Amino acid sequence: MLKNNLGYPRMGSHRQLKKACEQYWAGKIDKKELHQAARKIKEENWQLQLNTGIDLVPCNDFSFYDQVLDMSLLLGAIPSRYTPVLTDVKTNEEIDLYFAMARGYQKDGLDITAMEMTKWFDTNYHYIVPEFTAGQKFRIFSENIFSEFNHACQICGKAAKPVLLGPVSYLLAGKEKEAGFEKIDLIKALVPVYIEIINRLKNFGAEWIQLDEPFLVLDLSKKEKQAFEYAYAEIAKACKGVKLLVATYFDALLDNSQLAVKLPVTALHIDLVRAPEQLDEVLALIPADLILSLGVIDGRNVWKNDFMKSSIQINRAVACLGEERVMIAPSCSLLHTPFDLDQETEIQPEIKNWMAFAKQKLEEVNALFQIISGNTELLHANQKAIDGRRSSSLIHKEAVKQRVATITENDAKRISAFPVRQQLQQQRFKLPLFPTTTIGSFPQTDEIRQLRSKFKKGELTVEQYDEAIEKATIDAIRLQEQIGLDVLVHGEFERNDMVEYFGEQLDGYLFTKNGWVQSYGSRCVKPPVIFGDVSRPKDMTVRWSHFAQQQTSRPMKGMLTGPITILQWSFVRDDQPRSVTANQIALAIRDEVVALETAGIGIIQIDEPAIREGLPLRKANWPAYLNWAVKAFRISASGVQDQTQIHTHMCYSEFNDIIENIAAMDADVITIETSRSQMDLLNAFADFEYPNEIGPGVYDIHSPRVPTTEEMVSLLEKAATLLPAQNIWVNPDCGLKTRHWPETLAALQNMVAAAKQARANLKEPQTL
Repeated sequence: MLKNNLGYPRMGSHRQLKKACEQYWAGKIDKKELHQAARKIKEENWQLQLNTGIDLVPCNDFSFYDQVLDMSLLLGAIPSRYTPVLTDVKTNEEIDLYFAMARGYQKDGLDITAMEMTKWFDTNYHYIVPEFTAGQKFRIFSENIFSEFNHACQICGKAAKPVLLGPVSYLLAGKEKEAGFEKIDLIKALVPVYIEIINRLKNFGAEWIQLDEPFLVLDLSKKEKQAFEYAYAEIAKACKGVKLLVATYFDALLDNSQLAVKLPVTALHIDLVRAPEQLDEVLALIPADLILSLGVIDGRNVWKNDFMKSSIQINRAVACLGEERVMIAPSCSLLHTPFDLDQETEIQPEIKNWMAFAKQKLEEVNALFQIISGNTELLHANQKAIDGRRSSSLIHKEAVKQRVATITENDAKRISAFPVRQQLQQQRFKLPLFPTTTIGSFPQTDEIRQLRSKFKKGELTVEQYDEAIEKATIDAIRLQEQIGLDVLVHGEFERNDMVEYFGEQLDGYLFTKNGWVQSYGSRCVKPPVIFGDVSRPKDMTVRWSHFAQQQTSRPMKGMLTGPITILQWSFVRDDQPRSVTANQIALAIRDEVVALETAGIGIIQIDEPAIREGLPLRKANWPAYLNWAVKAFRISASGVQDQTQIHTHMCYSEFNDIIENIAAMDADVITIETSRSQMDLLNAFADFEYPNEIGPGVYDIHSPRVPTTEEMVSLLEKAATLLPAQNIWVNPDCGLKTRHWPETLAALQNMVAAAKQARANLKEPQTL
């Protein structure tokens, strides 16, 4: 029975890759130093996996930015706008082209936008979306996968297993950039390049190659199913003597089970954490020569595995297939979990005993192997921890449970309908046409981060810390007034992360010191852990929002994170339905919203960028989720008067299929990402005739480039052809936390100028 791992966190145990990439982008280190940092992380990861007994150690799961972008570079799927960068790049400098595709390119007289970015299935991980044209050509462009495999072999020997995103999932993850064709029709042009890659890896000595095909757990069209059959039949004919493992994860195969088990490959991986019920169906269909990799360790959460439950699943598979046709594995790549629980020294021991990070999950794979081989001591120790968690008094709070049980329909309704609220809010705020604002955060400089760090270490008093945060807040307010923004924000200098900040102040949560996971590129987040019933013991944001409003006569937004985003971007307890936990968080946020209103804050933003991300992968399961998710948001937002304006923010999501549900959230204003997609995402709102106000982002904050006034005016003019001008706001795509001040100020000045130009173009009076 082989012990298999699908992928491992790539940032390093102390976020070394994040630091190296950001130093490289800032010109503080050169390419050699960047690659040296990467090499060390890879070697440490491989050695760790070998030390924990993993038989199939993944390579090519490392990435400087994103594994989908890596595939685009490998396959030569490079949009034509990057040709000037490509022309200037020498053989040993393709990393600059790679980062240009991810982040945009604005130097040497060039100004090239980044590729679109969106969420990876229902995770908070973002990927760079491949761009396809009707005549798309593919070829091996990058040699990185081959050099990395050779490097891995030096460490791992025959255990090294290259990982690639499979051909069908790669196409389905991308977008057509011109009309007249379907991306899946490119499969015949793509497969020969995959064949060449696989055969080259085989010639270098690869025995196993993993092809990730997560789209097999989604609803597939007939043509998409035929693409799977075609691709793998062609690969099987042309690639002899190498073992292929097709990996699925995040849900059940369901109606794709027959398709998956009939693919002519050596092994199939299935997710038995998200979909334990699929094991019996797959075992009933599996052919006599197919190996089954069982994803029994949760690759998406931080809770210790229940060895009794997993060993039952493994034994069932062994009884059907025999040990030699069963692998033990995590459910998916461990990319989505923190690196090492051993680094956490301040978690309460009782709770820590319930948890496992990536390193510990590898140890769990090995422990399960030993249990199946007869080690009862490991099983008994694990069962003691599992039983202790179920009965712990730390988890259950009767007052919280009772409040959720008494929620009524009126708790999820505003007093009046939107047209009434809109009129009252216009009378109150007297904003101009195309009002300008930002999404919330301003650049988190090294000085601000050091300030928070010193305060947490006890090196600053509360008075010293507050004084410094007050100064940063006042400076940000004065800058916003000088720029001419209409609705201001306080900058969030006291906040580390939009979810972690709240998790630190809510009961039922714990937070970690080093529990970082990658969100996109060098961006890492440290999700809080929901271990018990959630409640709000005191005000969380009122002090800073109230202080900020006192510094200006312009409206100041109160900034909150919504219940579904807090849920999605936390590691959530798995002992009760997520809908129950969502309602607990919603009531806590509702209390904060009411407190902000009482403190004189008239505009309150409740960010929900993760509501689309939380959709189940199968459409049949969408209605149930959307019902409780939308209701949770409405509970959080509905405790205020009509004159109080509720905003929400969503970014990097496809809205077309859930636009009715977004409208049902009934936020007075929604802000969304539209600049990378050139307002394409706005079409769903226009086709639906979205009734409330909307801020289509005109400034891509995930790129360092400064957009011109002209391009933002163009975006606003396009928006005005789709939506009523009186309902349009002007704002960046997302918060500005990750940007630097010079580019931020320049971009916001251009944005305000664009709003003024758009007003002038419509011949509307400019009032303040």
